Amino acid sequence: MANVARYSLEWLFLIPTIGGSIFAVLCIWAIFRFRMHPAGKTGKPLKAWPPVTVLKPVHGLEKNQRENLRSCCIQDYPEFQVVFSVQNADDAAIPLLEELQREFGHERITVAIESCRAGTNGKINNMIGGLRHARYDVLVISDSDVLLKPDYLKTIVAPLKDPGVGCACTLYKAVGADKWFEKMELLTLNADFMTNVLFAHVSGASKFCLGASAALHRSTLEQIGGLESLSDYLVEDYEMGRRIWMLGKKVAVVPYFVDTIVDLKSPSQWWDHQVYWDQNTRAARPFAFFATALVRSVPFAVLYAVVRMMDAVGLWTMAGAFTLRIVSAAVVLGWGLRDREGLRSLALLIFRDISSLVTWLLAFTKRTTIWRGTSFVLTRDGRLVAQKPIAND
Repeated sequence: MANVARYSLEWLFLIPTIGGSIFAVLCIWAIFRFRMHPAGKTGKPLKAWPPVTVLKPVHGLEKNQRENLRSCCIQDYPEFQVVFSVQNADDAAIPLLEELQREFGHERITVAIESCRAGTNGKINNMIGGLRHARYDVLVISDSDVLLKPDYLKTIVAPLKDPGVGCACTLYKAVGADKWFEKMELLTLNADFMTNVLFAHVSGASKFCLGASAALHRSTLEQIGGLESLSDYLVEDYEMGRRIWMLGKKVAVVPYFVDTIVDLKSPSQWWDHQVYWDQNTRAARPFAFFATALVRSVPFAVLYAVVRMMDAVGLWTMAGAFTLRIVSAAVVLGWGLRDREGLRSLALLIFRDISSLVTWLLAFTKRTTIWRGTSFVLTRDGRLVAQKPIAND
Protein backbone atom coordinates (compact mmCIF):
# COMPACT_ATOMS: atom_id res chain seq x y z
CA MET A 1 0.00 0.00 0.00
CA ALA A 2 2.84 2.37 0.87
CA ASN A 3 4.48 1.65 -2.48
CA VAL A 4 1.24 2.44 -4.32
CA ALA A 5 0.91 5.76 -2.49
CA ARG A 6 4.52 6.64 -3.23
CA TYR A 7 4.14 5.69 -6.88
CA SER A 8 0.99 7.84 -7.13
CA LEU A 9 2.78 10.80 -5.55
CA GLU A 10 5.68 10.41 -7.96
CA TRP A 11 3.33 10.74 -10.92
CA LEU A 12 1.37 13.54 -9.25
CA PHE A 13 4.58 15.56 -8.97
CA LEU A 14 6.15 14.40 -12.23
CA ILE A 15 3.29 15.53 -14.49
CA PRO A 16 3.59 19.28 -13.66
CA THR A 17 7.38 18.93 -13.74
CA ILE A 18 7.17 17.70 -17.33
CA GLY A 19 4.37 20.15 -18.17
CA GLY A 20 6.32 23.10 -16.83
CA SER A 21 9.44 22.07 -18.71
CA ILE A 22 7.48 21.85 -21.97
CA PHE A 23 5.96 25.26 -21.23
CA ALA A 24 9.46 26.68 -20.71
CA VAL A 25 10.38 25.58 -24.23
CA LEU A 26 7.11 27.05 -25.58
CA CYS A 27 7.94 30.37 -23.92
CA ILE A 28 11.23 30.48 -25.83
CA TRP A 29 9.25 29.87 -29.02
CA ALA A 30 6.80 32.65 -28.04
CA ILE A 31 9.61 35.15 -27.46
CA PHE A 32 11.14 34.23 -30.82
CA ARG A 33 7.78 34.85 -32.52
CA PHE A 34 7.24 38.07 -30.58
CA ARG A 35 10.59 39.54 -31.55
CA MET A 36 10.54 38.32 -35.15
CA HIS A 37 6.87 39.01 -35.90
CA PRO A 38 5.38 41.24 -33.19
CA ALA A 39 1.59 41.06 -33.25
CA GLY A 40 -0.49 44.17 -32.77
CA LYS A 41 1.55 46.68 -34.78
CA THR A 42 0.01 50.14 -34.81
CA GLY A 43 0.61 50.74 -38.50
CA LYS A 44 1.03 54.22 -39.94
CA PRO A 45 0.87 57.21 -37.58
CA LEU A 46 -2.31 59.26 -37.58
CA LYS A 47 -2.52 62.33 -39.81
CA ALA A 48 -4.33 64.23 -37.06
CA TRP A 49 -3.75 63.21 -33.46
CA PRO A 50 -6.84 63.58 -31.25
CA PRO A 51 -6.43 65.53 -28.00
CA VAL A 52 -5.90 63.21 -25.04
CA THR A 53 -6.50 63.28 -21.29
CA VAL A 54 -4.14 61.13 -19.24
CA LEU A 55 -5.64 59.91 -15.95
CA LYS A 56 -2.85 59.48 -13.41
CA PRO A 57 -4.14 58.32 -9.99
CA VAL A 58 -1.66 59.12 -7.21
CA HIS A 59 -1.53 57.95 -3.59
CA GLY A 60 1.27 59.16 -1.34
CA LEU A 61 4.99 59.26 -2.05
CA GLU A 62 6.69 56.55 -4.10
CA LYS A 63 10.17 55.68 -5.31
CA ASN A 64 11.28 57.64 -8.39
CA GLN A 65 7.98 59.50 -8.26
CA ARG A 66 9.06 62.84 -9.70
CA GLU A 67 10.66 61.19 -12.74
CA ASN A 68 7.66 58.90 -13.21
CA LEU A 69 5.10 61.70 -13.14
CA ARG A 70 7.22 64.17 -15.10
CA SER A 71 7.72 61.60 -17.89
CA CYS A 72 3.98 61.85 -18.53
CA CYS A 73 4.22 65.63 -18.94
CA ILE A 74 6.95 65.72 -21.60
CA GLN A 75 5.27 63.58 -24.23
CA ASP A 76 5.93 64.16 -27.93
CA TYR A 77 2.24 64.75 -28.60
CA PRO A 78 0.47 67.84 -29.98
CA GLU A 79 -2.33 68.36 -27.44
CA PHE A 80 -2.83 66.54 -24.15
CA GLN A 81 -3.90 67.08 -20.56
CA VAL A 82 -2.53 65.21 -17.55
CA VAL A 83 -4.88 64.82 -14.59
CA PHE A 84 -3.09 63.92 -11.36
CA SER A 85 -5.83 62.78 -8.98
CA VAL A 86 -5.65 62.22 -5.23
CA GLN A 87 -8.36 61.41 -2.73
CA ASN A 88 -7.30 63.42 0.29
CA ALA A 89 -6.29 67.06 0.72
CA ASP A 90 -3.43 66.00 3.01
CA ASP A 91 -1.91 63.50 0.55
CA ALA A 92 1.88 63.71 0.80
CA ALA A 93 2.26 63.83 -2.99
CA ILE A 94 0.30 67.07 -3.47
CA PRO A 95 3.30 69.45 -3.14
CA LEU A 96 5.06 67.52 -5.92
CA LEU A 97 1.95 67.60 -8.11
CA GLU A 98 1.61 71.35 -7.63
CA GLU A 99 5.28 71.79 -8.44
CA LEU A 100 4.76 69.98 -11.75
CA GLN A 101 1.67 72.07 -12.42
CA ARG A 102 3.70 75.25 -11.98
CA GLU A 103 6.41 73.89 -14.28
CA PHE A 104 4.12 72.85 -17.14
CA GLY A 105 1.12 75.16 -16.62
CA HIS A 106 -2.56 74.67 -15.80
CA GLU A 107 -3.43 73.92 -19.42
CA ARG A 108 -1.17 70.86 -19.37
CA ILE A 109 -1.53 69.74 -15.73
CA THR A 110 -4.67 69.44 -13.61
CA VAL A 111 -4.44 68.48 -9.94
CA ALA A 112 -7.73 66.93 -8.88
CA ILE A 113 -8.44 66.48 -5.17
CA GLU A 114 -11.70 64.57 -4.98
CA SER A 115 -12.99 62.27 -2.26
CA CYS A 116 -14.95 59.54 -4.07
CA ARG A 117 -16.42 56.38 -2.54
CA ALA A 118 -18.11 54.63 -5.45
CA GLY A 119 -16.79 51.22 -4.31
CA THR A 120 -13.97 49.40 -2.59
CA ASN A 121 -11.36 49.62 -5.36
CA GLY A 122 -9.21 52.60 -4.37
CA LYS A 123 -7.65 53.10 -7.82
CA ILE A 124 -11.07 53.33 -9.46
CA ASN A 125 -12.33 55.72 -6.79
CA ASN A 126 -9.33 57.90 -7.48
CA MET A 127 -9.81 57.84 -11.25
CA ILE A 128 -13.48 58.75 -10.91
CA GLY A 129 -12.38 61.97 -9.24
CA GLY A 130 -9.84 62.57 -11.99
CA LEU A 131 -12.36 61.88 -14.77
CA ARG A 132 -14.49 64.78 -13.56
CA HIS A 133 -11.69 67.10 -14.69
CA ALA A 134 -10.96 65.39 -18.03
CA ARG A 135 -11.40 67.72 -21.01
CA TYR A 136 -11.00 65.28 -23.90
CA ASP A 137 -12.71 62.23 -25.35
CA VAL A 138 -9.64 59.99 -25.64
CA LEU A 139 -8.61 58.77 -22.20
CA VAL A 140 -5.28 57.19 -21.29
CA ILE A 141 -4.95 55.39 -17.96
CA SER A 142 -1.40 55.34 -16.60
CA ASP A 143 -0.41 54.14 -13.13
CA SER A 144 1.66 56.43 -10.92
CA ASP A 145 4.61 54.01 -10.74
CA VAL A 146 5.03 53.89 -14.54
CA LEU A 147 7.95 55.61 -16.28
CA LEU A 148 7.14 56.65 -19.85
CA LYS A 149 9.18 57.35 -22.96
CA PRO A 150 8.32 60.47 -25.03
CA ASP A 151 6.65 58.45 -27.81
CA TYR A 152 4.27 56.69 -25.42
CA LEU A 153 1.08 58.65 -26.13
CA LYS A 154 1.38 58.34 -29.89
CA THR A 155 2.05 54.62 -29.52
CA ILE A 156 -0.93 53.82 -27.32
CA VAL A 157 -3.42 56.16 -29.02
CA ALA A 158 -2.72 55.02 -32.61
CA PRO A 159 -4.68 51.71 -32.43
CA LEU A 160 -7.87 53.61 -31.52
CA LYS A 161 -8.11 54.80 -35.13
CA ASP A 162 -9.61 51.37 -35.85
CA PRO A 163 -13.34 51.55 -34.96
CA GLY A 164 -13.21 47.87 -34.03
CA VAL A 165 -10.75 48.56 -31.22
CA GLY A 166 -12.42 49.37 -27.93
CA CYS A 167 -9.24 49.65 -25.89
CA ALA A 168 -5.49 49.64 -26.42
CA CYS A 169 -2.93 48.62 -23.82
CA THR A 170 0.83 48.28 -23.71
CA LEU A 171 3.04 45.67 -22.11
CA TYR A 172 5.19 46.57 -19.13
CA LYS A 173 8.23 45.37 -17.23
CA ALA A 174 9.42 45.94 -13.68
CA VAL A 175 12.61 47.94 -13.06
CA GLY A 176 14.42 49.60 -10.18
CA ALA A 177 14.62 46.67 -7.75
CA ASP A 178 17.22 47.30 -5.03
CA LYS A 179 16.54 44.94 -2.10
CA TRP A 180 16.36 41.15 -2.36
CA PHE A 181 12.58 41.09 -1.94
CA GLU A 182 12.19 43.77 -4.61
CA LYS A 183 14.25 41.58 -6.93
CA MET A 184 11.90 38.68 -6.15
CA GLU A 185 9.00 40.95 -7.06
CA LEU A 186 10.72 41.93 -10.30
CA LEU A 187 11.13 38.26 -11.21
CA THR A 188 7.46 37.62 -10.46
CA LEU A 189 6.43 40.37 -12.86
CA ASN A 190 8.99 39.84 -15.62
CA ALA A 191 9.90 36.14 -15.54
CA ASP A 192 6.45 34.85 -14.60
CA PHE A 193 3.52 37.21 -15.19
CA MET A 194 4.83 38.95 -18.30
CA THR A 195 6.15 35.66 -19.66
CA ASN A 196 2.61 34.26 -19.46
CA VAL A 197 1.21 37.44 -21.01
CA LEU A 198 3.61 37.25 -23.95
CA PHE A 199 2.81 33.57 -24.49
CA ALA A 200 -0.94 34.36 -24.46
CA HIS A 201 -0.36 37.33 -26.77
CA VAL A 202 1.61 35.36 -29.35
CA SER A 203 -0.35 32.11 -29.19
CA GLY A 204 -3.81 33.60 -28.74
CA ALA A 205 -4.35 31.21 -25.84
CA SER A 206 -6.31 33.78 -23.80
CA LYS A 207 -7.48 37.38 -23.80
CA PHE A 208 -6.28 40.01 -21.36
CA CYS A 209 -6.34 43.74 -20.68
CA LEU A 210 -3.51 45.48 -18.80
CA GLY A 211 -4.88 48.41 -16.83
CA ALA A 212 -1.54 49.91 -15.80
CA SER A 213 -1.26 51.39 -19.30
CA ALA A 214 -4.45 51.58 -21.37
CA ALA A 215 -6.33 53.92 -23.73
CA LEU A 216 -9.97 54.12 -24.76
CA HIS A 217 -12.65 56.56 -25.83
CA ARG A 218 -14.89 58.08 -23.17
CA SER A 219 -17.89 56.79 -25.13
CA THR A 220 -16.58 53.22 -24.84
CA LEU A 221 -16.15 53.65 -21.10
CA GLU A 222 -19.74 54.87 -20.84
CA GLN A 223 -20.98 51.91 -22.90
CA ILE A 224 -19.49 49.44 -20.41
CA GLY A 225 -21.08 51.21 -17.44
CA GLY A 226 -18.43 53.78 -16.57
CA LEU A 227 -15.76 53.60 -13.91
CA GLU A 228 -18.39 53.34 -11.17
CA SER A 229 -19.44 49.90 -12.42
CA LEU A 230 -15.84 48.66 -12.00
CA SER A 231 -15.33 50.07 -8.52
CA ASP A 232 -15.91 46.85 -6.54
CA TYR A 233 -13.71 44.53 -8.61
CA LEU A 234 -10.26 43.38 -7.54
CA VAL A 235 -9.16 42.93 -11.17
CA GLU A 236 -10.82 45.98 -12.65
CA ASP A 237 -8.73 45.91 -15.84
CA TYR A 238 -9.77 42.37 -16.76
CA GLU A 239 -13.41 43.24 -16.04
CA MET A 240 -13.07 46.33 -18.25
CA GLY A 241 -11.61 44.18 -21.03
CA ARG A 242 -14.33 41.54 -20.62
CA ARG A 243 -17.03 44.15 -21.04
CA ILE A 244 -15.35 45.60 -24.11
CA TRP A 245 -15.17 42.13 -25.65
CA MET A 246 -18.89 41.74 -24.88
CA LEU A 247 -19.50 44.85 -27.02
CA GLY A 248 -17.91 43.00 -29.92
CA LYS A 249 -14.79 45.16 -29.87
CA LYS A 250 -11.13 44.23 -29.53
CA VAL A 251 -8.47 45.02 -26.96
CA ALA A 252 -5.37 45.90 -28.96
CA VAL A 253 -2.14 44.86 -27.27
CA VAL A 254 0.68 47.10 -28.46
CA PRO A 255 4.13 45.42 -28.61
CA TYR A 256 5.68 48.24 -26.60
CA PHE A 257 7.04 48.14 -23.05
CA VAL A 258 6.70 50.77 -20.36
CA ASP A 259 8.67 50.55 -17.12
CA THR A 260 6.98 50.10 -13.76
CA ILE A 261 9.11 50.92 -10.72
CA VAL A 262 9.33 48.28 -8.00
CA ASP A 263 8.75 49.95 -4.63
CA LEU A 264 8.44 47.64 -1.62
CA LYS A 265 9.31 48.54 1.96
CA SER A 266 9.66 45.13 3.64
CA PRO A 267 9.65 41.35 3.07
CA SER A 268 6.14 41.14 4.55
CA GLN A 269 4.88 43.68 2.01
CA TRP A 270 6.49 41.60 -0.73
CA TRP A 271 4.76 38.45 0.55
CA ASP A 272 1.37 40.17 0.78
CA HIS A 273 1.86 41.40 -2.77
CA GLN A 274 2.73 37.90 -4.03
CA VAL A 275 -0.49 36.54 -2.54
CA TYR A 276 -2.36 39.53 -3.98
CA TRP A 277 -1.01 38.83 -7.48
CA ASP A 278 -2.18 35.22 -7.35
CA GLN A 279 -5.57 36.19 -5.91
CA ASN A 280 -5.80 38.75 -8.69
CA THR A 281 -5.25 36.10 -11.37
CA ARG A 282 -7.59 33.59 -9.70
CA ALA A 283 -10.35 36.21 -9.46
CA ALA A 284 -10.08 37.02 -13.18
CA ARG A 285 -9.67 33.47 -14.55
CA PRO A 286 -10.19 30.83 -11.85
CA PHE A 287 -10.02 27.73 -14.07
CA ALA A 288 -7.00 28.97 -15.99
CA PHE A 289 -5.27 29.85 -12.73
CA PHE A 290 -5.94 26.37 -11.33
CA ALA A 291 -4.43 24.89 -14.50
CA THR A 292 -1.18 26.79 -13.91
CA ALA A 293 -0.31 24.07 -11.40
CA LEU A 294 0.48 21.93 -14.43
CA VAL A 295 3.31 24.26 -15.54
CA ARG A 296 5.02 24.92 -12.19
CA SER A 297 7.99 22.70 -12.89
CA VAL A 298 10.42 23.91 -10.19
CA PRO A 299 8.47 23.27 -6.95
CA PHE A 300 7.06 19.99 -8.24
CA ALA A 301 10.49 18.84 -9.38
CA VAL A 302 11.69 19.39 -5.81
CA LEU A 303 8.75 17.41 -4.44
CA TYR A 304 9.38 14.65 -6.97
CA ALA A 305 13.03 14.38 -5.90
CA VAL A 306 12.02 14.31 -2.23
CA VAL A 307 9.50 11.49 -2.77
CA ARG A 308 12.22 9.52 -4.56
CA MET A 309 14.50 10.06 -1.55
CA MET A 310 16.87 12.22 -3.63
CA ASP A 311 18.01 9.28 -5.75
CA ALA A 312 19.77 9.74 -9.10
CA VAL A 313 16.52 9.85 -11.11
CA GLY A 314 15.00 12.42 -8.77
CA LEU A 315 18.10 14.63 -8.72
CA TRP A 316 18.58 14.51 -12.49
CA THR A 317 14.90 15.33 -13.04
CA MET A 318 15.16 18.26 -10.65
CA ALA A 319 18.36 19.50 -12.28
CA GLY A 320 16.79 19.27 -15.73
CA ALA A 321 13.70 21.22 -14.65
CA PHE A 322 15.85 23.89 -12.99
CA THR A 323 18.04 24.24 -16.07
CA LEU A 324 15.14 24.59 -18.50
CA ARG A 325 13.47 27.14 -16.25
CA ILE A 326 16.61 29.26 -15.90
CA VAL A 327 17.40 29.10 -19.63
CA SER A 328 13.83 29.97 -20.61
CA ALA A 329 13.71 32.87 -18.15
CA ALA A 330 17.07 34.15 -19.39
CA VAL A 331 15.79 34.19 -22.97
CA VAL A 332 12.56 35.95 -21.97
CA LEU A 333 14.34 38.53 -19.82
CA GLY A 334 17.39 39.10 -21.98
CA TRP A 335 15.93 38.95 -25.48
CA GLY A 336 12.21 39.47 -24.94
CA LEU A 337 12.17 42.24 -22.33
CA ARG A 338 15.74 43.57 -22.60
CA ASP A 339 15.81 43.22 -18.82
CA ARG A 340 19.37 43.27 -17.51
CA GLU A 341 18.19 43.65 -13.92
CA GLY A 342 16.27 40.42 -14.13
CA LEU A 343 19.25 38.61 -15.63
CA ARG A 344 21.40 39.73 -12.70
CA SER A 345 18.78 38.40 -10.26
CA LEU A 346 18.30 34.97 -11.88
CA ALA A 347 19.95 33.23 -8.91
CA LEU A 348 16.79 34.05 -6.92
CA LEU A 349 14.40 32.58 -9.48
CA ILE A 350 14.36 29.03 -8.09
CA PHE A 351 13.50 30.31 -4.60
CA ARG A 352 10.81 32.57 -6.08
CA ASP A 353 9.28 29.66 -7.97
CA ILE A 354 9.23 27.45 -4.88
CA SER A 355 7.52 30.16 -2.83
CA SER A 356 5.00 30.67 -5.64
CA LEU A 357 3.48 27.25 -4.96
CA VAL A 358 2.61 28.43 -1.45
CA THR A 359 1.01 31.65 -2.70
CA TRP A 360 -0.84 29.64 -5.36
CA LEU A 361 -2.39 27.52 -2.62
CA LEU A 362 -3.18 30.59 -0.51
CA ALA A 363 -4.98 32.19 -3.45
CA PHE A 364 -7.56 29.37 -3.21
CA THR A 365 -7.83 29.19 0.57
CA LYS A 366 -7.33 32.79 1.74
CA ARG A 367 -10.53 34.80 1.56
CA THR A 368 -8.93 38.15 2.35
CA THR A 369 -6.53 40.23 0.30
CA ILE A 370 -4.31 43.15 1.32
CA TRP A 371 -3.67 46.18 -0.86
CA ARG A 372 -1.90 49.35 0.29
CA GLY A 373 -2.30 48.29 3.92
CA THR A 374 -6.06 47.73 3.71
CA SER A 375 -7.69 44.32 4.19
CA PHE A 376 -10.56 43.19 1.95
CA VAL A 377 -12.74 40.09 1.70
CA LEU A 378 -12.67 38.68 -1.83
CA THR A 379 -16.01 37.32 -3.07
CA ARG A 380 -16.39 34.45 -5.52
CA ASP A 381 -17.17 36.78 -8.43
CA GLY A 382 -13.98 38.82 -7.90
CA ARG A 383 -15.51 41.71 -5.96
CA LEU A 384 -14.01 43.34 -2.89
CA VAL A 385 -15.66 43.93 0.47
CA ALA A 386 -13.71 46.23 2.78
CA GLN A 387 -12.93 44.94 6.28
CA LYS A 388 -11.29 48.19 7.35
CA PRO A 389 -11.51 51.82 6.17
CA ILE A 390 -10.64 52.12 2.49
CA ALA A 391 -7.10 53.12 1.58
CA ASN A 392 -7.22 54.75 -1.84
CA ASP A 393 -4.68 54.48 -4.66
